[in-house]
Amino acid sequence: MQAIRSILVVMEADQPEGLALKRAKLISSVTQSHLHLLICDKKNDHSVFLDSLSASLQQEGHSVSSQQAWHESLHQTIIAIQQAEGCGLVVKRHLPDSPVKKALLTPDDWKILRFCPCPVLMVKTDKPWAGGTILAAVDVGNADSEHRTLHASIISHAYEIAALAKADLHVIAAHPSPMLSAADPVFQLKETIEERYREQCKSFQAEYELSDEQLHIEEGPADVLIPQTAHKLGAAVTVIGTVGRTGLSGALIGNTAEVVLDTLESDVLVLKPDDIIAHLEELVAQR
Repeated sequence: MQAIRSILVVMEADQPEGLALKRAKLISSVTQSHLHLLICDKKNDHSVFLDSLSASLQQEGHSVSSQQAWHESLHQTIIAIQQAEGCGLVVKRHLPDSPVKKALLTPDDWKILRFCPCPVLMVKTDKPWAGGTILAAVDVGNADSEHRTLHASIISHAYEIAALAKADLHVIAAHPSPMLSAADPVFQLKETIEERYREQCKSFQAEYELSDEQLHIEEGPADVLIPQTAHKLGAAVTVIGTVGRTGLSGALIGNTAEVVLDTLESDVLVLKPDDIIAHLEELVAQR
C-alpha cells in the first residue's frame, strides 16, 4: 500500500462524502497518495460538484485531481482512466445486484475485478478499520510459484492495512474435503488431507511470522469459509487474491472473489499476480 502513489476514486454524484472517498482519504492520509476523483457519466455535467469537492479536499491537505468520463461501459471507463492516470489502486463502493439481474447479466463490479490491471478495493460498509480485524484469505495448498507470489502480496497488503489501521491481522486457509472418488488413496482420508495441509501451513506460518491464534485452518469450500470466518471475527477488510484462468484471453478471475463479494460483510481488497496485471495492461492497450 505504501508504494501506491495515486488512487482512483469512483465517485457517486449524489454522495459527496461517500464510502469510497472516506476509505481513499484514510489510505491517502497515511501513504500521501494523490487522489483522482472520477464520475462515470456521459449525460449530465458534474464539473461544479467535482471542482467544489476537489477544493475542499485540497484544503484538508490532499493532492487531488478530478474528471468526468465515459468509455462504452462503466468498467471500461474505470480501467481506461486507471491506466491513463497510472493509478495503483481503484476504490469503489459496492452495491449488490439483484439475483435476477445477476443471472441475466454479469455485474459491473465483477467485470472491474476481472479486468482491472491493479488492486481493487470494493467498499461495502462504514465499519471503522481502526482497531478492528483485517482478514487475509490464502490457498496454502497451492504452492506453485504463481500462488506463492500472490500469497506474499496478500499477506504484505494485509499487514500494511493492519499497521495503517492499528488493527489485528488474521489469516484464513481452507483445505478441501476428502474426495472419495480420488484415485490416490492419500486424498480419500480426511486425516491425511488435514495432516498434509497443516504441515504446509507450518512453513507458511513460519515464513510470515503468524501465531496459531492468527491462522485459521478450516475444511471446506473457500467461498463459504471466507465469509463465515470474516463474520466470526468481525473483519473490517478481507484481502483476497485471484489467479488467472484459461479463457477470455487468460484474463478470467477465479470466481471465489466474485462469489464472496456479495456475501462478505466487510470491505474487500482483490489482488492479482504481476503477470496477470501485465497481461491485462496489454489487453487495455490494444483497445
